[in-house]
Amino acid sequence: MSFLNSIYAGLKPYTPGEQINDPRIIKLNTNESPFEPSEKAKAYAAEEIARSRLYPDPENLALTAAIADYYGLENDRVLATNGSDEVLYFIFAGFFTGEKPLLFPNISYGFYRVYGDFCKVKYREVPLKADFSIDPADYTKGGANVIIANPNAPTGLCLDLDDIEKIVKADQKSLVVIDEAYVDFGGESCVKLVDKYDNLIVVQTFSKSRQLAGARVGFAISQEKNIGDLKKIKYSINPYNVSRVSAALARGAMEDRAYFDKTRGKIIATRESFTAFLRERDFFVLDSSANFVFTRHGKIKGKVLYKCLKERGILVRHFDTDLLTDYVRITIGKKEDMLFLAEVLDDILQEVD
Repeated sequence: MSFLNSIYAGLKPYTPGEQINDPRIIKLNTNESPFEPSEKAKAYAAEEIARSRLYPDPENLALTAAIADYYGLENDRVLATNGSDEVLYFIFAGFFTGEKPLLFPNISYGFYRVYGDFCKVKYREVPLKADFSIDPADYTKGGANVIIANPNAPTGLCLDLDDIEKIVKADQKSLVVIDEAYVDFGGESCVKLVDKYDNLIVVQTFSKSRQLAGARVGFAISQEKNIGDLKKIKYSINPYNVSRVSAALARGAMEDRAYFDKTRGKIIATRESFTAFLRERDFFVLDSSANFVFTRHGKIKGKVLYKCLKERGILVRHFDTDLLTDYVRITIGKKEDMLFLAEVLDDILQEVD
């Protein structure tokens, strides 16, 4: 007998990337950073381990202040959360469950669809253009809330700030959420628009460009009223939502700007050189502004390439859907990992010739 509420009987949960705990595996499938957290982050965390018997600060004041200082904002414009997934859930549950429909791309972060179904949101998935780009005109007709990942996933394509602003100002009675999980690798953040528009919420994460996927820390930036409403939801669900150690790690990562710039710069440079390698081998590669590339080859199907790489100890991500099945998404790892991957790809291509 199942005790699950029948309204969730048909729920299709989010499928995370494979997590194989084998140090011999080169893991390029879940867009984690190839670099360790900064020394400042680790030092702050070490101080908090001894205090772990105590609840964390429910307001996460030190972390909030570090985020606000980085963006030149007041503290009341920031909400720290247990990963960006938590604040996305707060938004879906608290802001998107009314009569107004929600729009998001049909190819994007898979949690939008899951949260939409779980929260019983009236959503519509908007097809991407033939080149996998988002058409801003699809989101400027008014009468609907909007959530867009920018850069988008798994494509890595990015809208510019002018396009984002067109969407935000088209209907200022509807909420626009911009999920900037990958923005630090080539996009332009729209945080600067928050003061101008009260219908904008920007969501970011520490998982990608600040090396803290395992710490689970994210945040939202918006005008004070929206942050206050998000806090109502947070305190109704999970008041102590960020652990002491995770908040300390994130504070150090946000303060250590030199390490942030150094590591993301290395990832961007490696992405560009790896993209050039792929194109020299006749791979089609979208122009990524993220820490991954989305690519296909005419001589080998995406699922076959995924399996061939896995057999050789390299994990990449394959999405087994009609629109994406020819592609694989490859996280940008350390330079030496990408060089080894390049050798393996050359071997595989020789086998299929």
